[in-house]
Amino acid sequence: MAADGFRPLVVVELASDTQQEAIAWLLSRIRAPQQDGGAELQVEQLGPGLGAQEKQNPNLFLVGATWQRLLSGAEDMGLFKEFHDGSMRGFTCANKHNFTHFTGDGDAFLSTAECQFIVKHELDTLRAKDETHVPGHQQVKLYPGKSIIRRLLSKGILIQVFPLHEREDLKRLSFSWYQKVKLSFQPLDDIRHYYGEGQALYFGFLEYFTFALVPMALIGVPYYLFDWEDYDKYVIFAAFNLVWCTVILEFWKRCSASLAYRWGTLSRKKAFEEPRPGFHGVLGFNPVTGREEPLYPNTKRQLRVFLVSLPFVLLCLYLSLYIMMIYFLMEGWALAVHDEEPTFWTGVLCFIPSVVYAVVIEVMNLIYRYAAEFLTEWENHRLESSYQNHLVLKVLVFNFFNCFASLFYIAFVMQDMVLLRQSLATLLITSQILNQFMEAFLPYWLQRRRNKKMIRKVQTRKTPEDRELPLEDQVRLEADMSTYLGTFDDYLELFLLFGYVSLFSCVYPLAAVLVVLNNVTEVYSDAFKMCRVFKRPFSDPAANIGVWQLAFEAMSVIAVVTNCSLIGMSPQVKEYFRDQDMQLILWTVAVEHGLLAFKFILTFLIPDVPKHIQIKLARLEFESLEALKKKRPLRGGKCWKPRSSARRSSEEELQTPMERRPRVGDLSA
Repeated sequence: MAADGFRPLVVVELASDTQQEAIAWLLSRIRAPQQDGGAELQVEQLGPGLGAQEKQNPNLFLVGATWQRLLSGAEDMGLFKEFHDGSMRGFTCANKHNFTHFTGDGDAFLSTAECQFIVKHELDTLRAKDETHVPGHQQVKLYPGKSIIRRLLSKGILIQVFPLHEREDLKRLSFSWYQKVKLSFQPLDDIRHYYGEGQALYFGFLEYFTFALVPMALIGVPYYLFDWEDYDKYVIFAAFNLVWCTVILEFWKRCSASLAYRWGTLSRKKAFEEPRPGFHGVLGFNPVTGREEPLYPNTKRQLRVFLVSLPFVLLCLYLSLYIMMIYFLMEGWALAVHDEEPTFWTGVLCFIPSVVYAVVIEVMNLIYRYAAEFLTEWENHRLESSYQNHLVLKVLVFNFFNCFASLFYIAFVMQDMVLLRQSLATLLITSQILNQFMEAFLPYWLQRRRNKKMIRKVQTRKTPEDRELPLEDQVRLEADMSTYLGTFDDYLELFLLFGYVSLFSCVYPLAAVLVVLNNVTEVYSDAFKMCRVFKRPFSDPAANIGVWQLAFEAMSVIAVVTNCSLIGMSPQVKEYFRDQDMQLILWTVAVEHGLLAFKFILTFLIPDVPKHIQIKLARLEFESLEALKKKRPLRGGKCWKPRSSARRSSEEELQTPMERRPRVGDLSA
């Protein structure tokens, strides 16, 4: 049981067969002062709880920290908070009382998500000193300067590290977020406060995308009602599509910048990236840090990428194309049966091939995702960012080809707008139903089955006055919950929906309506699974949606080409170029190039960051430069135990003039 005054923030679970020497050594390193190479955190072992079982893992530990230690960690990480003048500045303990919302000892200044992220950062920066191996585990070698936590994770001694849920805060967030149906904005600030900026930006983008679809949906409904069978009139809708997909992405950049500035991540410097836990190679010295770590030749990695991964992706694309041709054979057979004897059941039969193909697409996407993860892991990327970029590229290429190849074939080879409309509607509706089932209902059902046994045992021993699970049982329940793997799949789903709307919605005007309905249910299902199904993820201090912004912009460029081609194929345009196919193609290409040029000009004309935020950032930079000229003492004092004056002066002597330059946020009022 946690002692009085100890606030558990993070859970560390070690393997049940971990040697006691290793446990004692790790706990001592976590508790040791910073000047001795420790994390200076508080840690206690979790008790057995009411629902104790013989087979349960006893090696669960609660990690916390004092408020002074958390404030010191916030300064070390360069956390940006609101200053008394309304600007966002890097937090320093010397100026802590000049920051908004800092009262008393500052025990409510940092959100729980920020506190947990600080604890995780301190654990990740625990480094081996003179140890050659983990005590009690001779086979697990340690190298000076390398992360201890990453080493234990890669060797299976450390099972998981996860942040704890806060019951009362989670109840309030759940009630305002998804437990009551309402037509209002999401509580993005509350989401950011509880889950961090990365999650809040995803839900902010989901909300923005939904509202951006409303104009297209409003236009699509009357278009569907009055011009459904008249495919000659989709030119206007396609032209609107061209402008829409460009404008919404440019304005999202501004919206994203405003949110990131308000949350203090827009100006935050990215920390030096450490090697991934799964990275391996021959031991050597890093030329940047001077530390001993595994090194892997970039040439070998590139050979793996181009000689193995690339051919595999091309093979998967060929298989996808082969299955698509089988679908067209099935479609032709169903239409032939319906033409011979048109009945209600043969009419239903016409939709069966599209439904089956939509299910096959989802299954292929899932199988390919596992293969892509395995290949990207095998490529042995040193940094997590490089790993994610290669994985995103593999998955996006295959998913785009797998989901849209049949639609492109129908539109530009077969030129059958009726079949295009039917296929688009079937693919869209089927994929939405499957995604909702796989993302929300199935994980919830599996989680309930896992938790039912423990909850029953706990409830049989609880008194009627006990309304909540004890801390020990709550921690073990959360430890058994599924791990949230990030926003990758969520952004991928939105990317594909954006493709369905921007590429071919002119021939199926209800596509935008269906996506709006899907996004509304997606908000509630994603909120439900975040609060009830998955472990609480660590905060991700993101300033934007990252590589997904480029993916959406690439899709918008493809949408310009697609819609221009559909306009060029329309009967109205062909009427103007009767028996002049070459001129029609040249005019279509010219218009498409002109619209692409207009799109890129619009990108430069609309600033990514709003003017008032640019002014605030420029003002901070100006004050920093003025302070440097006047040589004002800007170094912030530590909240926790300061370094000795001798150590500090020796480090300052080793710094270059550029390294002594103050950070933008280190200014006093």
